Amino acid sequence: MEDCLFCKIVNKEIPSDNLYEDEEVLAFRDISPQAPSHIVIIPKQHIRSTAEIDGSNQLLAGKIIAAASEIAKKLSLEGYRLVFNCNEIAGQTVFHLHCHLLGGRRFGWPPG
Repeated sequence: MEDCLFCKIVNKEIPSDNLYEDEEVLAFRDISPQAPSHIVIIPKQHIRSTAEIDGSNQLLAGKIIAAASEIAKKLSLEGYRLVFNCNEIAGQTVFHLHCHLLGGRRFGWPPG
């Protein structure tokens, strides 16, 4: 997508502090971290949100979670939270599927 921030990061038009990359997934440090470790994990393919996950791309969604596990191990995170926001009402601000990996501190419920 032409105006998508994350597509521009995938295309190297905008720099990012990458921690993980393979053929289908890219992970980088969040520029406004909400935890000591705050990593954004995205598919390189533009998918607007989790609402667009279907049979044609469900394996890619699983690869995002597998990448999160690998990154958490690399960062020696004892525990972590994975967050997918779906649509503006749930807090999604960039409309390209992404997962926030948050770690390095204790989390409570409700989130905060």
